[in-house]
Amino acid sequence: MNLNLIDKFAMGEYGKWFGLLARLILGGVLFAAGWLKIFTPAKSQMAVRAYEVLPISVANFFGIALPWFEIGLGILLVFGIAVRLSAMLGGALMVLFIAAISQAWARGLSIDCGCFGGGGSVAPGQTKYLSEILRDTGLALLGLYLFRYPLTRFAVEKLAKSEGE
Repeated sequence: MNLNLIDKFAMGEYGKWFGLLARLILGGVLFAAGWLKIFTPAKSQMAVRAYEVLPISVANFFGIALPWFEIGLGILLVFGIAVRLSAMLGGALMVLFIAAISQAWARGLSIDCGCFGGGGSVAPGQTKYLSEILRDTGLALLGLYLFRYPLTRFAVEKLAKSEGE
């Protein structure tokens, strides 16, 4: 029953506008997060290493590659190109971030997530794990919505499909 209501909403006029908003929010957050880290690769590497999950060389690689990946996904989502794929990857990235933040919290690490630059160790009272997990959960849900309903307002992908018909 609820799925029918979601389908009706998504296929209707307001659903297409909600899809645009979802694309702009998820894409904008990914783009901003990547952009803020791209010019400080050492800090980005430090932020990934602070989670103490990956070997240092792998963490350093991800510290360099992740901002570029975020920027790429952000651009695709904002412009509405390959929406289903980029939404799936963006949502999966948010789930990965939730898992990383959760394990740091569970292990008692006191770190800044490094989501928008910075990162590394912080004083125990300065962590914001719950708000970061809630934010990323909301973003993952937007990715899920876009994966299920990829055709939204002002998407380049939609325009290309319309011209090809």
